[in-house]
Amino acid sequence: MSDNNSRVILSISSDGIAQLTLNRPEVHNAFDDDVIEQLISQLESVANNDDVRALVLRSNGKNFSAGADLAWMKRMAKNSHQENLEDAGRLAKLMELLNDLNKPTIGLVQGAAYGGAVGLAACCDIVIASEEAQFCLSEVKIGLIPAVISPYVVRAIGERQSRRYFLTAEAFSATTAQSLGLVHEVVASPELFDDACARITRTLSKNSPQGMRAAKELIFAVSHKVIEQTVIQDTANRIADIRVSSEGQEGLSAFLEKRKPNWIQE
Repeated sequence: MSDNNSRVILSISSDGIAQLTLNRPEVHNAFDDDVIEQLISQLESVANNDDVRALVLRSNGKNFSAGADLAWMKRMAKNSHQENLEDAGRLAKLMELLNDLNKPTIGLVQGAAYGGAVGLAACCDIVIASEEAQFCLSEVKIGLIPAVISPYVVRAIGERQSRRYFLTAEAFSATTAQSLGLVHEVVASPELFDDACARITRTLSKNSPQGMRAAKELIFAVSHKVIEQTVIQDTANRIADIRVSSEGQEGLSAFLEKRKPNWIQE
C-alpha cells in the first residue's frame, strides 16, 4: 500500500480491485525515473498478490500524463549513451510489466495523454477515456522517437495509423483513439469513470482468474502468427491443460450443476 503523499499510490479494495494512481497533478502526472521505479515495484507486487483480481491504472488531476518530466529529460540529455540505454531499459521494463500483467488491466484516461502515456494506455487490456481526452505521440517534435512504447502502440493501432501519428505528432481526440483501437469506450466526463470501471470489474469478477490469465497468454501466443501446425497444436495443448486444471474442473462442474463457481464472491 502507498500513502497519499506518494507520487504513485496503490490501493486494493476488499473485493480485490487494485487501483494504481499517478499522483503528480502539479506537473500533469509527468513521469521520471523515480516514478517509473515506483510503478515497476507496485506492478510487481500486484502480479504476486493472488488476492488481486484486476488492476485499474489512473491519475489524479486534470491530465492522465504529459509523458516525460522536463527535469528528467534535461538530465537524460547530459547522460552518456550507456546511461541512456539503461534509463530506456527501465521504461521498457515498465511497459512490459504492464502489458504482460497476469491480471486484467483497465486504463482510465482524462485530459492529456502524451508520449509515453500513450504507451501506458496501449499496454492496458481495456481503456476508457473521457470525451475531452487528447492523445499525442509527440516525440518527433523534439527530435526523438516513441521507441520503447512502439511495440505496444503499433500493436494497438496498427502499422498504417502509426505511420501517420508517429510522423505528424498531431494530437487526436478520444473518439479518434477509439476508432484507431487504442480506446475501447468513451464517457462524457472523468466523473463517470468510477461507474464505467465498476461495471467492467463486476463483469471480470464473475470470470475465472486462471481462465482470464490463460486467455491473455493465449492472445499473445496466437497474435500475428501464421496459422500453421505449431500454432494449432499449441492451442490444443492449452485447452487440454486448462480443462483438467482445478479452476477448469470447477467451472465445468458449476455450469453443468447450474450453480455459481467458487471464484464468484457472494
